[in-house]
Amino acid sequence: MDRSPASAGTSAATPEKSSNHRWWVLVVIALAQLMVVLDATIVNIALPSAQKALDFSDGNRQWVVTGYALSFGSLLLLGGRLADLLGRKTVFITGIVGFAAASALAGAAQNFEVLVTGRVLQGVFGALLAPAALALLNTTFTDAKERARAFGIFGAIAGAGGGIGLLLGGLLTEHLSWRWTLYINLIIAVFALIGAVLFLGHAKATKDRPKLDLPGTVLASAGLFGLVYGFSNAETHDWSSPMTWGFLAGAVVVLAVFAWWQTRTSHPLLPLRVLADRDRGASFITVAISSMGMFGVFLFLTYYLQASLGFTPVKTGLAFLPMIGALMVTAQLSTNMLLPRIGPRPIVPVGLLMASGGLVWMTGLDLSSTYAANVLPPLILMGLGLGLVMPPAMSLATSRIAAKDAGAGSAAVNTMQQVGGAIGTALLNTLAASAATSYLVGKKPSPGVLAQAQLESYSTAYWWSAAFFAAGAIIAALMYRSGRPDLSTGDGESAPTVHM
Repeated sequence: MDRSPASAGTSAATPEKSSNHRWWVLVVIALAQLMVVLDATIVNIALPSAQKALDFSDGNRQWVVTGYALSFGSLLLLGGRLADLLGRKTVFITGIVGFAAASALAGAAQNFEVLVTGRVLQGVFGALLAPAALALLNTTFTDAKERARAFGIFGAIAGAGGGIGLLLGGLLTEHLSWRWTLYINLIIAVFALIGAVLFLGHAKATKDRPKLDLPGTVLASAGLFGLVYGFSNAETHDWSSPMTWGFLAGAVVVLAVFAWWQTRTSHPLLPLRVLADRDRGASFITVAISSMGMFGVFLFLTYYLQASLGFTPVKTGLAFLPMIGALMVTAQLSTNMLLPRIGPRPIVPVGLLMASGGLVWMTGLDLSSTYAANVLPPLILMGLGLGLVMPPAMSLATSRIAAKDAGAGSAAVNTMQQVGGAIGTALLNTLAASAATSYLVGKKPSPGVLAQAQLESYSTAYWWSAAFFAAGAIIAALMYRSGRPDLSTGDGESAPTVHM
């Protein structure tokens, strides 16, 4: 039997498992994960200030966000496999140092080109860091109770990171400078790096280290690039533009060839055994759909609070804190108590329906709405729902993956999150813009009419986001197995144990 990449990444007794510092390892991993998820939103609030300082056009502005998304999304599978082959600690530390250096470069940028270069490099090193972090979490916490607690914290950060990014982005931009939305990563990286050096052990390398799947790497990176780029173009081009549908169609073809190649090569970049599990597949889809729908909150509710209610960036960030608090409460409840006892089938669909209900509630927001009476209740409902969704889904998406495939499996989770976010942003922006345009047809533009057109665009985004979550609830209810899942980790690819 051909020996697979257990090797370079882990040995029979992984250092993460034998360490007496597991909870310090969790702190290190959480800091690294926070650094990556913050950058999905923290720069957004700083963009107007950066644009004014560096004098670049509205047309170029999207590349500050898109450059990061493209490199991050297209290289995640490569980053995950490198973590398996070269060792998770090595790749993790490389990701931390590289991400910090790229953040420093972007923060010190004196022109648009350097800023975008820094953002692209952030994405490159983020693609190393994110899957290595989740793989380390998966191989460190093998005890069911400890694993539940660890994934509750990790999933809460993954779900709440966008809101935390908005808060920090507003605080740093308003009181320091837009550059500090990038420099903040250096502070986080210092603590994460010290912790990684102190608390992460090295796995023993073996002589039979497998080769990297170079054709698979090229196919996966090209396919994911086309997918993210195509959906990004939908925001600035029409859906009928070849820059949109051409890249999307090409991406589908390339990814289909990639899937075929993974069944032929002896050392696949993404072993299909990682995907061939019902609970795992349901979790991947849940993570993608949740990422699509969450933009209905983080993006359009931000617009509403600032443009319609006149909130400052800092006040907008603070407005999301109750949602984050609610998410963290149910994240611990779902992973520590509910998931081990009743399984994902009742929990995840209910959480998705709660999130959907919160978004439907938000469709009634208007210019006379107040935060306390009209925004806060659905926002808390959203947070409670997401806490039942993201942590259990992430735990199940990586449970029972063999140690040799931990990096690849973790990369698949991050890829679904990234691609889901790209799809959600493109679709919701397009639908919202179309709703505003349709409302203005036949009406004489005035401040009141334009304000109402904005509300129509936000409401449309909320309805569609609610539909995403509702569809996710149906898929989750159909795909997840009944009963208590086996949340263990190990080197085998055994079928899940289900206790009826």
